[in-house]
Amino acid sequence: MNISVIIPAKDEEQSIPELSQWISRVMDTHGFSYEVIFVDDGSEDGTWEEIKKVSQANSSFKGIRFNRNFGKSAALHTAFKSAMGDVVITMDSDLQDSPEEIPALYKMIRDDGFDLVSGWKKKRHDPIGKTLPSRFFNFVTRKISGINLHDFNCGLKAYKLVVVKNITVYGEMHRYIPVIAKWAGFKKIGEKVVEHHERKYGHSKFGWERFMRGFLDLLSITFIGRFAQRPMHFFGFWGFISFVAGFFFTVKILYNKIDSVFISKIPLTRDVTAQPIFYLALVAVILGTQLFLTGFIAELIARQSISKKDYLVIDKVGMEQWSPVSGFRIPAASAKS
Repeated sequence: MNISVIIPAKDEEQSIPELSQWISRVMDTHGFSYEVIFVDDGSEDGTWEEIKKVSQANSSFKGIRFNRNFGKSAALHTAFKSAMGDVVITMDSDLQDSPEEIPALYKMIRDDGFDLVSGWKKKRHDPIGKTLPSRFFNFVTRKISGINLHDFNCGLKAYKLVVVKNITVYGEMHRYIPVIAKWAGFKKIGEKVVEHHERKYGHSKFGWERFMRGFLDLLSITFIGRFAQRPMHFFGFWGFISFVAGFFFTVKILYNKIDSVFISKIPLTRDVTAQPIFYLALVAVILGTQLFLTGFIAELIARQSISKKDYLVIDKVGMEQWSPVSGFRIPAASAKS
């Protein structure tokens, strides 16, 4: 199979039929073998019914339904596990991403050898309240990650299959998939200017709180990428600094006490416990010891296999399913809904 297209959807019942026809037209024109996996992320309208209709009309369209809204990262993570195409393409379901970009993205992965290609909505049809924070967000992410992309949050991306099978996306990490891929060893990351359309149906899911969560996630993914396999390098370093500082303060306190008793014989104006430096020494030594212990515990945890999180899927259509009894796959035709 040439291409797997993954489309998270939340309350997009009006867009699903038109988007499906558009994708089919592009795929048929270029002669691609393909699958399209819609992920209904807890929609409260008729999105799932539209997905089922599309799947019944065209077996290349499949669907996964969550029991509630888990977020875009959960939708991508779940669909990545099921994708089978040589090239995996993700896009939004609101008709703002154009399926006409698919052939060029496919070529960049297959012929140009990129591991990942991210879309760049150079000309955006969004309100300034969304575009300005997005530019700042992308600027900070470029500086921290060292990846020279203009639009990390663009939903239109293309990947080699091996990339999506070897990364874990959770929380709000979908916007940092290029960063996750880089830390996983997939460093040939490209960018393509893509067309961005005005929203035709529904309303934007954008919220200011996403940026705060986004920056916290950036710090998390940067730390995990650098120190997940060697946490002692982080905790041990700062533990050593803190312990040495505490040891230095302790030596100074002891020297002052010895000097006042045996050398200068000048009594201290304050007791040792009444001096701020005593508490600085105590806190620094304790903090350094705790950081060392945290590093050791983190090292033990890092050596354990980390199981990937699964999300509750309450329904599927047009896809193979796992038998809960035998553990074998049930063909889509015989799977019970």
